[in-house]
Amino acid sequence: MSAQARAGTRAARFQAKLAATEAQLAGLELPASSGWLRRARENALLRLKAMGLPEKRDEYWRYTDPARLSGATVTPAKVFQITDESAVFDGIDRLKLVFVDGVFDAQASDVLALEGIEISRLADAGQRDIHWAQDLYGAIETEGQSPVARPMAVRNTALASDGVLIRVTGKPSKPVSIVYRRKSETADAVLHHVIRLEPGAEMTLLENGPVAARFSIDLEACIADGATLHHVRAQGRDHERSGITHLFARLGEKSVFKSFTMSANGAVLRNEAVIWLNGKGGSAHVAGAAMGDGAFHHDDTVFITHAAPDCESRQVFKKVLHNGAVSVFQGKILVKQIAQLTDGYQISQALLLGDNSQFLAKPELEIYADDVKCSHGSTSGELDPDQLFYLRSRGMPEAEAQGLLVLAFLAEAVDEIASEELAEEIRVRLAGWVNRHKA
Repeated sequence: MSAQARAGTRAARFQAKLAATEAQLAGLELPASSGWLRRARENALLRLKAMGLPEKRDEYWRYTDPARLSGATVTPAKVFQITDESAVFDGIDRLKLVFVDGVFDAQASDVLALEGIEISRLADAGQRDIHWAQDLYGAIETEGQSPVARPMAVRNTALASDGVLIRVTGKPSKPVSIVYRRKSETADAVLHHVIRLEPGAEMTLLENGPVAARFSIDLEACIADGATLHHVRAQGRDHERSGITHLFARLGEKSVFKSFTMSANGAVLRNEAVIWLNGKGGSAHVAGAAMGDGAFHHDDTVFITHAAPDCESRQVFKKVLHNGAVSVFQGKILVKQIAQLTDGYQISQALLLGDNSQFLAKPELEIYADDVKCSHGSTSGELDPDQLFYLRSRGMPEAEAQGLLVLAFLAEAVDEIASEELAEEIRVRLAGWVNRHKA
Protein backbone atom coordinates (compact mmCIF):
# COMPACT_ATOMS: atom_id res chain seq x y z
CA MET A 1 0.00 0.00 0.00
CA SER A 2 1.35 3.43 -0.94
CA ALA A 3 1.93 6.19 1.59
CA GLN A 4 -0.96 8.14 0.11
CA ALA A 5 -3.28 5.14 0.43
CA ARG A 6 -2.22 4.58 4.06
CA ALA A 7 -2.86 8.24 4.84
CA GLY A 8 -6.30 7.94 3.27
CA THR A 9 -7.08 4.86 5.34
CA ARG A 10 -6.02 6.62 8.55
CA ALA A 11 -8.15 9.64 7.69
CA ALA A 12 -11.17 7.43 7.00
CA ARG A 13 -10.72 5.59 10.31
CA PHE A 14 -10.43 8.88 12.19
CA GLN A 15 -13.63 10.19 10.60
CA ALA A 16 -15.38 6.95 11.52
CA LYS A 17 -14.18 7.39 15.11
CA LEU A 18 -15.53 10.95 15.22
CA ALA A 19 -18.86 9.82 13.79
CA ALA A 20 -19.14 7.05 16.40
CA THR A 21 -18.31 9.52 19.18
CA GLU A 22 -20.88 12.02 17.89
CA ALA A 23 -23.53 9.31 17.81
CA GLN A 24 -22.74 8.18 21.36
CA LEU A 25 -22.85 11.75 22.68
CA ALA A 26 -26.01 12.70 20.79
CA GLY A 27 -28.69 13.96 23.12
CA LEU A 28 -26.32 13.96 26.08
CA GLU A 29 -27.03 16.64 28.67
CA LEU A 30 -24.21 18.13 30.68
CA PRO A 31 -24.63 18.24 34.49
CA ALA A 32 -26.41 21.34 35.73
CA SER A 33 -24.04 24.27 36.27
CA SER A 34 -23.50 27.87 35.28
CA GLY A 35 -20.75 30.38 34.72
CA TRP A 36 -17.16 29.14 34.76
CA LEU A 37 -17.99 25.47 35.25
CA ARG A 38 -20.54 25.44 32.46
CA ARG A 39 -17.98 26.98 30.11
CA ALA A 40 -15.34 24.42 31.12
CA ARG A 41 -17.75 21.53 30.52
CA GLU A 42 -18.88 22.84 27.15
CA ASN A 43 -15.26 23.37 26.09
CA ALA A 44 -14.40 19.82 27.11
CA LEU A 45 -17.34 18.41 25.16
CA LEU A 46 -16.15 20.23 22.03
CA ARG A 47 -12.62 18.91 22.54
CA LEU A 48 -13.94 15.37 22.98
CA LYS A 49 -15.93 15.54 19.76
CA ALA A 50 -12.83 16.80 17.94
CA MET A 51 -10.56 13.94 19.13
CA GLY A 52 -13.04 11.07 19.49
CA LEU A 53 -13.37 8.44 22.19
CA PRO A 54 -10.52 5.91 22.41
CA GLU A 55 -10.40 2.68 20.41
CA LYS A 56 -8.29 -0.41 20.91
CA ARG A 57 -6.24 0.39 17.79
CA ASP A 58 -5.02 3.62 19.43
CA GLU A 59 -1.36 3.33 20.47
CA TYR A 60 -1.90 3.86 24.20
CA TRP A 61 -4.95 1.57 24.27
CA ARG A 62 -3.48 -1.39 22.41
CA TYR A 63 -3.26 -3.48 25.61
CA THR A 64 -6.60 -2.45 27.13
CA ASP A 65 -9.98 -2.46 25.39
CA PRO A 66 -11.72 0.84 26.30
CA ALA A 67 -15.19 -0.35 25.28
CA ARG A 68 -16.31 -1.20 28.81
CA LEU A 69 -15.04 2.14 30.11
CA SER A 70 -16.43 4.42 27.39
CA GLY A 71 -19.54 2.60 26.17
CA ALA A 72 -23.00 4.12 26.35
CA THR A 73 -24.22 1.40 28.73
CA VAL A 74 -22.85 0.20 32.04
CA THR A 75 -22.04 -3.47 32.56
CA PRO A 76 -23.82 -4.43 35.80
CA ALA A 77 -21.49 -5.33 38.67
CA LYS A 78 -22.58 -7.11 41.83
CA VAL A 79 -21.93 -5.20 45.03
CA PHE A 80 -19.14 -6.96 46.90
CA GLN A 81 -19.77 -7.19 50.64
CA ILE A 82 -16.65 -7.19 52.83
CA THR A 83 -17.19 -9.14 56.03
CA ASP A 84 -13.70 -10.30 56.96
CA GLU A 85 -12.03 -6.93 57.65
CA SER A 86 -12.77 -3.27 58.34
CA ALA A 87 -12.60 -0.66 55.60
CA VAL A 88 -9.17 0.67 54.68
CA PHE A 89 -7.97 3.66 56.76
CA ASP A 90 -10.76 3.20 59.36
CA GLY A 91 -8.18 3.33 62.12
CA ILE A 92 -6.63 6.57 60.83
CA ASP A 93 -7.64 9.94 62.29
CA ARG A 94 -8.87 11.80 59.20
CA LEU A 95 -11.48 14.17 57.79
CA LYS A 96 -13.93 12.01 55.80
CA LEU A 97 -15.75 13.01 52.62
CA VAL A 98 -18.14 10.24 51.56
CA PHE A 99 -19.58 9.53 48.11
CA VAL A 100 -22.14 6.77 47.56
CA ASP A 101 -22.44 5.63 43.93
CA GLY A 102 -20.82 8.94 43.00
CA VAL A 103 -23.25 11.08 45.03
CA PHE A 104 -22.00 13.11 48.00
CA ASP A 105 -23.39 11.87 51.33
CA ALA A 106 -23.37 14.83 53.71
CA GLN A 107 -24.66 12.84 56.69
CA ALA A 108 -21.89 10.25 56.45
CA SER A 109 -19.23 12.94 55.87
CA ASP A 110 -17.46 15.15 58.38
CA VAL A 111 -17.92 18.90 58.47
CA LEU A 112 -15.91 20.41 55.62
CA ALA A 113 -13.63 22.38 57.92
CA LEU A 114 -9.99 21.90 58.91
CA GLU A 115 -7.25 24.34 59.84
CA GLY A 116 -5.04 25.41 56.95
CA ILE A 117 -7.44 24.14 54.36
CA GLU A 118 -10.52 25.20 52.37
CA ILE A 119 -12.89 22.52 51.04
CA SER A 120 -15.95 22.83 48.84
CA ARG A 121 -17.98 20.59 46.56
CA LEU A 122 -17.76 20.96 42.80
CA ALA A 123 -21.57 20.85 42.56
CA ASP A 124 -21.83 23.88 44.88
CA ALA A 125 -18.85 25.85 43.56
CA GLY A 126 -20.09 25.45 40.00
CA GLN A 127 -23.11 27.60 40.77
CA ARG A 128 -20.95 30.59 41.76
CA ASP A 129 -19.72 33.28 39.40
CA ILE A 130 -16.16 33.19 40.74
CA HIS A 131 -14.17 30.44 42.44
CA TRP A 132 -10.44 29.81 42.90
CA ALA A 133 -10.77 26.46 41.06
CA GLN A 134 -11.98 28.03 37.82
CA ASP A 135 -8.40 28.57 36.65
CA LEU A 136 -7.54 24.91 37.27
CA TYR A 137 -10.63 22.83 36.50
CA GLY A 138 -9.94 21.22 33.14
CA ALA A 139 -6.86 23.39 32.60
CA ILE A 140 -4.21 20.94 33.86
CA GLU A 141 -6.09 18.13 32.12
CA THR A 142 -5.92 20.14 28.88
CA GLU A 143 -2.13 20.41 29.23
CA GLY A 144 -2.07 16.64 29.60
CA GLN A 145 -3.49 16.10 26.10
CA SER A 146 -0.07 16.64 24.54
CA PRO A 147 1.89 14.79 23.34
CA VAL A 148 -0.57 11.92 24.03
CA ALA A 149 -4.33 12.40 23.71
CA ARG A 150 -6.32 11.30 26.76
CA PRO A 151 -9.95 11.50 25.63
CA MET A 152 -11.37 9.70 28.67
CA ALA A 153 -10.01 12.50 30.85
CA VAL A 154 -11.73 15.06 28.59
CA ARG A 155 -14.95 13.06 28.88
CA ASN A 156 -14.64 13.28 32.65
CA THR A 157 -14.16 17.07 32.59
CA ALA A 158 -17.34 17.40 30.54
CA LEU A 159 -19.52 14.96 32.47
CA ALA A 160 -18.34 15.07 36.09
CA SER A 161 -21.38 15.59 38.29
CA ASP A 162 -19.47 16.33 41.49
CA GLY A 163 -16.13 16.21 43.26
CA VAL A 164 -14.18 18.08 45.91
CA LEU A 165 -12.18 21.30 45.54
CA ILE A 166 -9.40 21.64 48.11
CA ARG A 167 -7.18 24.67 48.64
CA VAL A 168 -4.36 24.15 51.14
CA THR A 169 -2.69 27.17 52.72
CA GLY A 170 -0.99 25.51 55.71
CA LYS A 171 -0.28 22.08 57.11
CA PRO A 172 -3.53 20.39 58.23
CA SER A 173 -3.20 18.22 61.33
CA LYS A 174 -4.77 15.16 59.69
CA PRO A 175 -5.37 13.71 56.23
CA VAL A 176 -8.36 14.44 54.05
CA SER A 177 -10.00 11.14 53.14
CA ILE A 178 -12.35 10.62 50.19
CA VAL A 179 -14.41 7.47 50.81
CA TYR A 180 -16.25 5.81 47.93
CA ARG A 181 -19.12 3.43 48.71
CA ARG A 182 -21.39 1.33 46.51
CA LYS A 183 -25.07 0.40 46.68
CA SER A 184 -26.26 0.07 43.07
CA GLU A 185 -25.24 -2.63 40.60
CA THR A 186 -25.49 -0.23 37.65
CA ALA A 187 -24.32 3.17 38.95
CA ASP A 188 -22.03 5.13 36.62
CA ALA A 189 -20.04 7.64 38.71
CA VAL A 190 -18.09 10.52 37.18
CA LEU A 191 -16.16 12.63 39.72
CA HIS A 192 -13.58 15.39 39.31
CA HIS A 193 -11.36 16.69 42.13
CA VAL A 194 -9.11 19.77 42.12
CA ILE A 195 -6.36 20.48 44.67
CA ARG A 196 -4.28 23.63 44.99
CA LEU A 197 -1.38 23.75 47.43
CA GLU A 198 -0.07 27.23 48.10
CA PRO A 199 3.70 27.80 48.60
CA GLY A 200 5.04 25.81 51.56
CA ALA A 201 1.75 24.01 52.22
CA GLU A 202 1.57 20.27 52.93
CA MET A 203 -1.29 17.79 52.83
CA THR A 204 -2.08 14.08 52.77
CA LEU A 205 -4.99 12.89 50.61
CA LEU A 206 -6.48 9.42 51.06
CA GLU A 207 -8.89 7.66 48.70
CA ASN A 208 -10.51 4.29 49.20
CA GLY A 209 -13.49 2.24 48.15
CA PRO A 210 -15.06 0.60 45.09
CA VAL A 211 -16.81 3.82 43.87
CA ALA A 212 -19.47 2.35 41.51
CA ALA A 213 -20.22 -0.37 38.97
CA ARG A 214 -18.38 1.87 36.50
CA PHE A 215 -16.49 5.01 37.42
CA SER A 216 -14.30 7.78 36.09
CA ILE A 217 -12.30 9.96 38.48
CA ASP A 218 -10.03 12.87 37.51
CA LEU A 219 -7.72 14.55 40.02
CA GLU A 220 -5.96 17.79 39.05
CA ALA A 221 -3.26 19.00 41.45
CA CYS A 222 -1.33 22.27 41.35
CA ILE A 223 1.58 22.04 43.79
CA ALA A 224 3.26 25.42 44.30
CA ASP A 225 6.89 26.10 45.22
CA GLY A 226 7.99 24.27 48.34
CA ALA A 227 4.64 22.50 48.78
CA THR A 228 4.14 18.78 49.41
CA LEU A 229 1.25 16.48 48.50
CA HIS A 230 1.08 12.89 49.72
CA HIS A 231 -1.53 10.70 48.03
CA VAL A 232 -2.42 7.16 49.09
CA ARG A 233 -5.22 5.30 47.32
CA ALA A 234 -6.80 1.87 47.89
CA GLN A 235 -9.12 0.75 45.12
CA GLY A 236 -11.62 -1.60 46.69
CA ARG A 237 -12.06 -5.36 46.45
CA ASP A 238 -15.05 -5.53 44.08
CA HIS A 239 -14.54 -8.30 41.53
CA GLU A 240 -16.80 -6.98 38.74
CA ARG A 241 -16.42 -3.20 38.83
CA SER A 242 -14.69 -1.27 36.05
CA GLY A 243 -13.16 2.17 36.09
CA ILE A 244 -10.58 4.68 34.93
CA THR A 245 -8.73 7.36 36.88
CA HIS A 246 -6.53 10.25 35.78
CA LEU A 247 -4.07 12.01 38.03
CA PHE A 248 -2.66 15.28 36.67
CA ALA A 249 -0.01 17.03 38.81
CA ARG A 250 1.95 20.19 38.09
CA LEU A 251 4.93 20.81 40.41
CA GLY A 252 6.77 24.02 41.21
CA GLU A 253 10.27 24.67 42.54
CA LYS A 254 11.35 22.28 45.34
CA SER A 255 7.85 20.85 45.54
CA VAL A 256 7.14 17.19 46.32
CA PHE A 257 4.46 14.82 45.11
CA LYS A 258 4.24 11.19 46.24
CA SER A 259 1.40 8.93 45.11
CA PHE A 260 0.79 5.28 45.90
CA THR A 261 -2.10 3.11 44.69
CA MET A 262 -3.11 -0.34 45.89
CA SER A 263 -5.45 -2.14 43.48
CA ALA A 264 -7.09 -5.45 44.34
CA ASN A 265 -9.50 -7.26 42.04
CA GLY A 266 -11.81 -5.60 39.50
CA ALA A 267 -12.78 -6.56 35.94
CA VAL A 268 -11.16 -3.61 34.13
CA LEU A 269 -9.22 -0.84 35.84
CA ARG A 270 -6.90 1.76 34.30
CA ASN A 271 -4.95 4.34 36.30
CA GLU A 272 -3.23 7.14 34.39
CA ALA A 273 -0.77 9.63 35.89
CA VAL A 274 0.52 12.68 34.01
CA ILE A 275 3.07 14.77 35.91
CA TRP A 276 5.14 17.86 35.08
CA LEU A 277 8.25 18.87 37.04
CA ASN A 278 8.24 22.56 36.15
CA GLY A 279 10.42 23.98 38.93
CA LYS A 280 14.05 23.36 39.87
CA GLY A 281 14.57 20.76 42.58
CA GLY A 282 11.14 19.14 42.34
CA SER A 283 10.46 15.52 43.21
CA ALA A 284 7.68 13.23 41.94
CA HIS A 285 7.21 9.60 43.00
CA VAL A 286 4.43 7.40 41.61
CA ALA A 287 4.08 3.82 42.83
CA GLY A 288 1.56 1.03 42.77
CA ALA A 289 0.87 -2.51 43.94
CA ALA A 290 -1.72 -4.47 41.97
CA MET A 291 -3.04 -7.93 42.84
CA GLY A 292 -5.37 -9.87 40.56
CA ASP A 293 -6.83 -13.36 40.59
CA GLY A 294 -8.84 -14.64 37.63
CA ALA A 295 -10.90 -12.18 35.57
CA PHE A 296 -8.73 -9.14 36.27
CA HIS A 297 -7.37 -6.57 33.81
CA HIS A 298 -5.33 -3.76 35.32
CA ASP A 299 -3.49 -0.96 33.50
CA ASP A 300 -1.04 1.61 34.87
CA THR A 301 -0.11 4.31 32.34
CA VAL A 302 2.34 6.99 33.51
CA PHE A 303 3.93 9.98 31.77
CA ILE A 304 6.39 12.19 33.68
CA THR A 305 7.90 15.28 32.06
CA HIS A 306 11.09 16.82 33.44
CA ALA A 307 10.89 20.46 32.35
CA ALA A 308 13.32 21.98 34.90
CA PRO A 309 16.85 21.15 36.11
CA ASP A 310 17.87 19.12 39.15
CA CYS A 311 14.59 17.20 39.53
CA GLU A 312 13.91 13.63 40.60
CA SER A 313 11.22 11.17 39.57
CA ARG A 314 10.48 7.54 40.47
CA GLN A 315 8.02 5.07 39.00
CA VAL A 316 7.79 1.84 41.00
CA PHE A 317 5.08 -0.66 40.04
CA LYS A 318 4.69 -4.24 41.25
CA LYS A 319 2.02 -6.69 40.07
CA VAL A 320 0.98 -10.07 41.46
CA LEU A 321 -1.08 -12.07 38.95
CA HIS A 322 -2.85 -15.39 39.41
CA ASN A 323 -5.24 -17.62 37.45
CA GLY A 324 -5.17 -15.76 34.14
CA ALA A 325 -5.07 -12.21 35.48
CA VAL A 326 -3.66 -9.56 33.12
CA SER A 327 -1.78 -6.38 33.98
CA VAL A 328 -0.31 -3.58 31.87
CA PHE A 329 2.38 -1.00 32.52
CA GLN A 330 3.05 1.88 30.12
CA GLY A 331 5.53 4.31 31.62
CA LYS A 332 7.46 7.17 30.09
CA ILE A 333 10.05 9.67 31.29
CA LEU A 334 10.47 12.71 29.04
CA VAL A 335 13.52 14.87 29.79
CA LYS A 336 13.54 18.24 28.06
CA GLN A 337 16.77 19.98 27.08
CA ILE A 338 16.58 22.43 29.98
CA ALA A 339 16.27 19.61 32.52
CA GLN A 340 19.97 19.01 33.25
CA LEU A 341 20.89 16.95 36.35
CA THR A 342 17.68 14.93 36.03
CA ASP A 343 17.45 11.78 38.13
CA GLY A 344 14.79 9.49 36.69
CA TYR A 345 14.07 5.93 37.81
CA GLN A 346 11.45 3.53 36.50
CA ILE A 347 10.82 -0.11 37.39
CA SER A 348 7.86 -2.36 36.60
CA GLN A 349 7.79 -5.98 37.68
CA ALA A 350 5.23 -8.76 37.71
CA LEU A 351 5.08 -11.95 39.75
CA LEU A 352 3.18 -14.60 37.79
CA LEU A 353 1.67 -17.21 40.10
CA GLY A 354 0.84 -19.68 37.36
CA ASP A 355 1.35 -20.18 33.64
CA ASN A 356 -1.69 -18.38 32.20
CA SER A 357 -1.35 -14.81 33.55
CA GLN A 358 0.09 -11.97 31.46
CA PHE A 359 2.16 -8.88 32.09
CA LEU A 360 2.37 -6.42 29.19
CA ALA A 361 4.97 -3.68 29.58
CA LYS A 362 6.02 -0.68 27.52
CA PRO A 363 8.74 1.32 29.35
CA GLU A 364 10.06 4.43 27.58
CA LEU A 365 12.76 7.07 27.98
CA GLU A 366 12.96 10.19 25.78
CA ILE A 367 15.92 12.37 26.73
CA TYR A 368 17.08 15.67 25.23
CA ALA A 369 19.46 16.77 28.03
CA ASP A 370 23.03 15.47 28.24
CA ASP A 371 23.72 15.53 32.00
CA VAL A 372 21.16 13.10 33.36
CA LYS A 373 20.85 9.84 35.29
CA CYS A 374 17.88 7.84 33.98
CA SER A 375 17.12 4.15 34.10
CA HIS A 376 14.23 1.83 33.42
CA GLY A 377 13.64 -1.86 33.76
CA SER A 378 10.80 -4.34 33.45
CA THR A 379 10.69 -8.01 34.41
CA SER A 380 8.18 -10.78 34.90
CA GLY A 381 8.60 -14.25 36.35
CA GLU A 382 7.63 -16.78 38.96
CA LEU A 383 8.66 -17.12 42.58
CA ASP A 384 12.35 -17.86 42.99
CA PRO A 385 12.56 -21.63 43.60
CA ASP A 386 15.82 -21.27 45.55
CA GLN A 387 14.25 -18.78 47.96
CA LEU A 388 11.18 -20.96 48.28
CA PHE A 389 13.35 -24.02 48.97
CA TYR A 390 15.33 -22.11 51.60
CA LEU A 391 12.21 -21.11 53.53
CA ARG A 392 10.71 -24.59 53.29
CA SER A 393 13.97 -26.15 54.43
CA ARG A 394 13.61 -24.08 57.60
CA GLY A 395 10.27 -25.73 58.32
CA MET A 396 7.94 -23.11 56.86
CA PRO A 397 4.79 -24.50 55.16
CA GLU A 398 4.71 -23.94 51.38
CA ALA A 399 1.70 -21.59 51.36
CA GLU A 400 3.21 -19.47 54.12
CA ALA A 401 6.58 -19.35 52.36
CA GLN A 402 4.94 -18.26 49.10
CA GLY A 403 3.00 -15.54 50.89
CA LEU A 404 6.14 -14.20 52.55
CA LEU A 405 7.94 -13.99 49.20
CA VAL A 406 4.99 -12.23 47.56
CA LEU A 407 4.94 -9.58 50.28
CA ALA A 408 8.70 -9.13 49.98
CA PHE A 409 8.25 -8.64 46.24
CA LEU A 410 5.69 -5.87 46.83
CA ALA A 411 7.75 -4.12 49.50
CA GLU A 412 9.66 -1.75 47.21
CA ALA A 413 6.42 -0.14 46.03
CA VAL A 414 5.00 0.16 49.56
CA ASP A 415 8.23 1.77 50.76
CA GLU A 416 7.37 4.77 48.57
CA ILE A 417 4.71 5.77 51.13
CA ALA A 418 6.20 8.46 53.37
CA SER A 419 3.99 7.82 56.41
CA GLU A 420 4.90 4.65 58.27
CA GLU A 421 1.38 4.49 59.73
CA LEU A 422 -0.17 4.49 56.26
CA ALA A 423 2.48 2.10 54.91
CA GLU A 424 1.70 -0.37 57.67
CA GLU A 425 -2.02 -0.09 56.92
CA ILE A 426 -1.29 -1.03 53.29
CA ARG A 427 0.98 -3.91 54.31
CA VAL A 428 -1.80 -5.38 56.43
CA ARG A 429 -4.22 -5.20 53.49
CA LEU A 430 -1.71 -6.77 51.13
CA ALA A 431 -1.11 -9.60 53.58
CA GLY A 432 -4.87 -10.13 53.82
CA TRP A 433 -5.17 -10.45 50.04
CA VAL A 434 -2.25 -12.87 49.87
CA ASN A 435 -3.79 -15.06 52.58
CA ARG A 436 -7.09 -15.19 50.70
CA HIS A 437 -5.49 -16.04 47.36
CA LYS A 438 -3.00 -18.80 47.92
CA ALA A 439 -1.03 -19.78 44.82
